[in-house]
Amino acid sequence: MIKRGIVLVLFAVLFAFSGCSFTGAAESESPSSKADTTEGERQVSIKSASEMFTDRDKEIGYDEETSAHITLSGDGAFSDSDAVQISGSRVTVTDEGTYIFSGALEDGMIVVNAEDTDQVQLVLDNVQITSADSAAIYVMEADQVFLTTASGSENTLANGGAYVAMDDNHIDAAIFSKSDLTLNGAGTLTVTAAAGHGIVSKDDLALTSGTYEITAASHGLSGKDSVRIASGTYSITSGKDGIHAENGDDASKGFLYVAGGDFKITSQGDGMSASSDQQISDGTFAITTGEGSASVDMKTEAREFGPRGNFQADAATVEEEDSVSQKGMKADGAVTITGGSFTADTADDSIHAGGDILITGGEYELKSGDDAIHSDAAVAIQNGTFAIPYCYEGIEGLSVTVDDGIFDITSQDDGFNAAGGTDGSGFGGGGPQPEQFSGNSDNFITIHGGEFRIVSGGDCIDSNGALTINGGILQLTCNGNGNTALDCDGTYTNNGGDVTTNDGSENNPGQMGGGMEPPGGRDKGMGNPGGMNEQEGKEPPGGMDGQGGMEPPDGMDGQGGMEFPGGMDDQSGIEI
Repeated sequence: MIKRGIVLVLFAVLFAFSGCSFTGAAESESPSSKADTTEGERQVSIKSASEMFTDRDKEIGYDEETSAHITLSGDGAFSDSDAVQISGSRVTVTDEGTYIFSGALEDGMIVVNAEDTDQVQLVLDNVQITSADSAAIYVMEADQVFLTTASGSENTLANGGAYVAMDDNHIDAAIFSKSDLTLNGAGTLTVTAAAGHGIVSKDDLALTSGTYEITAASHGLSGKDSVRIASGTYSITSGKDGIHAENGDDASKGFLYVAGGDFKITSQGDGMSASSDQQISDGTFAITTGEGSASVDMKTEAREFGPRGNFQADAATVEEEDSVSQKGMKADGAVTITGGSFTADTADDSIHAGGDILITGGEYELKSGDDAIHSDAAVAIQNGTFAIPYCYEGIEGLSVTVDDGIFDITSQDDGFNAAGGTDGSGFGGGGPQPEQFSGNSDNFITIHGGEFRIVSGGDCIDSNGALTINGGILQLTCNGNGNTALDCDGTYTNNGGDVTTNDGSENNPGQMGGGMEPPGGRDKGMGNPGGMNEQEGKEPPGGMDGQGGMEPPDGMDGQGGMEFPGGMDDQSGIEI
């Protein structure tokens, strides 16, 4: 990445010195085993399915003979159970037990108002309910409610576009629960919310089986304490987040857990969002946010920099883009992915964490209008296959550690980037600010192994601290002006990686590459001594790059032929 702010002002003074010291394999200590704790590694808690789901959550069976039966019919209903109260088109369940519903209500609702110790199972057997101004199913009180679709049944629940208050609770979903809510079954449930959300629990929301087609003006699925998904098939179209978990009162809650399932999510907000942690163990995911990655203009010429490298952006555009988060998988805490298949086309980051990101496996095809994978803390990748054909930056974190994997990345800016500060690049970020990219010991990139093919407009691999390559095969092509295939602000160590670049920067990362092949097509260790680029085969005085064969005063690059005191260039054409 082209250094910003004060770095540009001091560049000419520092130019004669290497910005990244090189340590050969013979001078370095042996790399630690991948099984050992690596530099900066943080502890990420991995939950198990047995912690997330009870046997009762997964149970879809019921006894038809002992269950209560309710027949819905237009503007009324019929039941012979004393625990069922019917008032016009409103059916209220008042006691623990299993209740089997069939038929249709044109403008009505099912209400559960039982004791707070009661567990209630509602079985939908070819049910159609539309509520013009409230929820089709409203759980007012119970310990837990299980909403089960009967085998082979097709069921539809819808809100008509408005919510009129009926008590102190703010009902705002086609299915709304104040208690723990579990959905399961072997049928299909279609949920449509012309206003508000699709399915909401103000406690824990669990889904363990079934097929769901959800269209909502706001969030598709929403749980306050958590959203937990064991399996099932989900097609979600939402005006806000596809799946949303948020608890503003308890930082340990508001998490999202997915053990498996088949997901197709099209959202105008985030695809999957959690206010604390997000963990995905398996599943197949196709996520599109906003109008997709292609809707974001990432052209280099559109990213203007004013004097001293400060990013200049259209204020109205930044304000508009900042108003909506359109990330693929997002957590304010940690993101942990241990497997699965992921296809994402997102206007913002495809995978984003405010905390650490740990990926131990999976297959990923990510197109992003910003970063494909971004953490405000540490990124650790143990394995996986990553195809990232379109992004601003490929993989970014405070630190990045890779044990193994296959990476094919084409990026507008850096392929890999270890930089300080929160996400500020690309979409909605207003560009990276100088203080966000100050190198320190927390910034590093360590590669233990893997296969890498990176084509970048910025640096292929950019560390604002140390860069250590202990193994792997790296084929790096930097096409950016003033960037290099390898760039670091700390120590560069290669303990055995097979590194090929198009600019010779493996000999001295960060030294005036710009994507040009050294004279004679030399690569893989054949760069110029000191990492200087002769550019067009002409030798500037002292090995300095005169850019186009012109010799600036004292060998410094005056950029544009203007001489500044001390060789400084303020990038504005004004003499300092």
